[in-house]
Amino acid sequence: MVTGVFKQAAGMSKDATFSPNQPSAVDYGGKVPVEHLEYDYIGKCRDVRYLAMILRVLRSGDEGIYPHLIEFCESHLEKLDPSSRALRKENRGATEASLPSDEWRQIVQDLKMWQEETKKTETSLKQVFDELENKNMPPIRGSSCTVPLCQTSVLKEEWNSSKRSLPRDYREWDNFDAEEECERIDRNLIKSSPAVTINTRPPKINTKVDVTLLTEQEKLPLANREKAKGNEAFRANDFEEAVAYYSRSLCIKPTVAAFNNRAQAEIKLKHWHKAMSDCQRVLELEPGNIKALLRRATVYNHMGNFQRAAEDLRVVLLEEPQNPAAMQLLYKTEKKMKKDEPEKQRKGKKIVIQEVEEEADCSDETKAEQAAHPVEPSQPVGGEESSAAPGRREDMGNAQKKPHGRGDRGPQGEPPHHGPRRGKGASSDKYRAANDSGEKVANGTGKRGSTASVPADQSGGSKESHAGGAVNLDAPCGALPPPLGRLKNEGNLLFKNGQFADALEKYSRAIQGYTESGIDSPDDLCTLYSNRAACYLKDGNSQECIQDCTRALELQSFSLKPLLRRAMAYESLERYRKAYVDYKTVLQIDCGVQAAHDSVNRITRLLIEQDGAGWREQLPDIPLVPLSAQQHRREEPPSAEVLRARAEKAATDTERKAEARFMALKQEGNDFVKKGQYQEALGKYSESLQLKPEECSIYTNRALCYLKLERFAEAKEDCDAALRVEPNNKKAFYRRALANKGLKDYLACSADLQEVLQQDPNVQEAEKELEEVTVLLRQSLAITDASIAKPRKTVPITEVDGNEETANVAIVGAGRGAEAAAINLQPTNAYEFGQALNTARRAGNTTACADLLASTTPETLPQLLSTQLDGHTFDFVMQALDAHLLERDPSLVYRHLNHLHTADRFSVVLMLLEKEERHHVTQLFEHLSAVQSSEFTENDVQNLANKYI
Repeated sequence: MVTGVFKQAAGMSKDATFSPNQPSAVDYGGKVPVEHLEYDYIGKCRDVRYLAMILRVLRSGDEGIYPHLIEFCESHLEKLDPSSRALRKENRGATEASLPSDEWRQIVQDLKMWQEETKKTETSLKQVFDELENKNMPPIRGSSCTVPLCQTSVLKEEWNSSKRSLPRDYREWDNFDAEEECERIDRNLIKSSPAVTINTRPPKINTKVDVTLLTEQEKLPLANREKAKGNEAFRANDFEEAVAYYSRSLCIKPTVAAFNNRAQAEIKLKHWHKAMSDCQRVLELEPGNIKALLRRATVYNHMGNFQRAAEDLRVVLLEEPQNPAAMQLLYKTEKKMKKDEPEKQRKGKKIVIQEVEEEADCSDETKAEQAAHPVEPSQPVGGEESSAAPGRREDMGNAQKKPHGRGDRGPQGEPPHHGPRRGKGASSDKYRAANDSGEKVANGTGKRGSTASVPADQSGGSKESHAGGAVNLDAPCGALPPPLGRLKNEGNLLFKNGQFADALEKYSRAIQGYTESGIDSPDDLCTLYSNRAACYLKDGNSQECIQDCTRALELQSFSLKPLLRRAMAYESLERYRKAYVDYKTVLQIDCGVQAAHDSVNRITRLLIEQDGAGWREQLPDIPLVPLSAQQHRREEPPSAEVLRARAEKAATDTERKAEARFMALKQEGNDFVKKGQYQEALGKYSESLQLKPEECSIYTNRALCYLKLERFAEAKEDCDAALRVEPNNKKAFYRRALANKGLKDYLACSADLQEVLQQDPNVQEAEKELEEVTVLLRQSLAITDASIAKPRKTVPITEVDGNEETANVAIVGAGRGAEAAAINLQPTNAYEFGQALNTARRAGNTTACADLLASTTPETLPQLLSTQLDGHTFDFVMQALDAHLLERDPSLVYRHLNHLHTADRFSVVLMLLEKEERHHVTQLFEHLSAVQSSEFTENDVQNLANKYI
């Protein structure tokens, strides 16, 4: 049939023949002519779209099925456009006939299993929903309302049933009363809907997750899922829920990202101490983490610790100089830090006025001059603080398009601070230091990427006079005449203050005056053109900026600032090839200009997208900079600021490494302790103490190892060292008590245990140890008393003749008199008082104890007994007061009792008294209440007795 059609088409006139080279004759929306369905036409056709139409007609079979012709058309279309959509073929679905019997049987079994599992899941879900029928639905985030599930379904059914009313018959409309229907609808609306349950507070999310049965591989995805929930809650501004989910993630597996995220959520909730703790944990796991440092700086800033915040931000900017958040926060922090500086400076000026009598009459003039020229010596010329300069300059005169991606930094911005601006020298030197600092950073030697904020070369620029901070605008400027130098200085001052249009006018007048004066100073003229170009660039006039930079480069080839400003102007006009050439030339001159590096990288990507792989071939020639003009090849000593930054970075790195090493050694020691390898743990803790000798926890940990190894003396020394660092450390007291117990110093052990119980009465281990030590102490005292009394009776018997009873009485009395003479009745400290009291108690000499108490002021008694107070000592003191001192001075006894109950561990000692010892206390207060005294009454004694009995 096609052959007949071809013959019929051949018999047609030549004017009706369709040529494949005539694209105008192709009708893409119409039907493909039959005469185009042949080999010659398809082979000559170059229209990919039309060939795709032909291929679709051939595949459809409307004009017949021709496999060879279809294959020929596909191959021809593939040569012209291999990615044509018409070449895509549809894959038919697999059937039982197209697959092996085993594979088909496996597929059928899998489908049946899937069907059964789906039914089981559906059944279990129905059971769950049935159980939830009478329960409240969980609230939506941010709401505290819950609606019973059964009430929701009933309301929905009622609402649906009210909508499905039957249509009215036409005859009913004759009797329809519209007002009655409206009243009925209103009555239905007034009916109250089922009440919702209002929760007093949203359900609390459990932050603890039981992961004891999970492996490490299973913990990681679970922790990531909880962290993702926290991220979602954070994006929804539900920070409390975000903190809960981050806590769950950390409970499963602690990660740096989760700690960082929780710290940010805590910052949003203004929980500064919790956020600080999370930041510290991040820095322990990963020292130098940028996010943690930035967030810790935010917390320091809110807590008022601006110095620490600035230190963290400077560390961040050393790692990421272009970090906008750190730059902005550092600017705000330094602004707050400098609020107190003007007050300090004013105080300094007042001191000078008081010291010099001749200037006392001039103080009013000085204040008036300061009011007229409000330029502080610590501020840059123009009256603005150096830290505020970048933000204010960006808002002035920049209405048109500027290069993107640099923010407040780059060639148009200054760093937020400069050291030389805060110098303390003479006022004229301060302004010169500020200009030099601006020049250095502008030339890129500051290595901070800031270049063109201050107008170029200001050597010889205006200075502050000694009068009171005023600016000397008549300072010499190179070879320029004084009038032109003044114009240049005024332009520099206006530029610093952000008045770019006024500065532009001053520079233009200076350039015009230079031309009319006929002087020959290309360097000064180059500086004027470069400064005026900076004003044009700030005002967005990129074309004029390019012209002035070109004139400056004609005067001084390879001058850095004009090249950099012209490159920025080219970039703002999207003339990327010329901007790329100028940036590369700048890098040949000084490879340390970070802004040029960033711009080259950015423009390279744009040129690749614009020109493809051959973008370098379309660039103009990059000039070769001679070695004499290459600044980075000159071996110049680094500035004081650079040296200070290097020293700070080295100190920070050393501290960071020491901290990481310390934490690693501490963790290794803890791991050895858990394994019971105490000797190895000793070595790790000792190395840790070499890095941080004032770390209390290391001393207590090493003391534990010494206790386990039964090296009690070393354990006691470590506990003493820990208490010197942290006097109230509970662990140190407890472990020193165990060491004293091992050394059989039961009295000191009892004192330490009582200290532990005073700090925390719930320590059951300390209570058990105190009971054991009390028993041991009584046994040791009994043995000591026996050993002391034994030689007094036996030694003098063989040497004395005569009456034995008289000799024994004399000898015993002499012994007691020697002991009484040995007691120090005038102790100067708690140690001497304790020694004297113990001597009297071992001898049973209540008289000596009464004399000791009589020589002691009642106010100092609690401090003197602070380390000696136990049950036996307390009972001995009560007996001495009752037997001897009460007869001599009842008022002194009352005052002693009135202060004794304030001693440390008094409540613990009182609790451990035995029945007989309590009887002695009761007897003392009965005798005291019977005494008549003008200093106290019976009622006072009764109130005091309530604290003892």
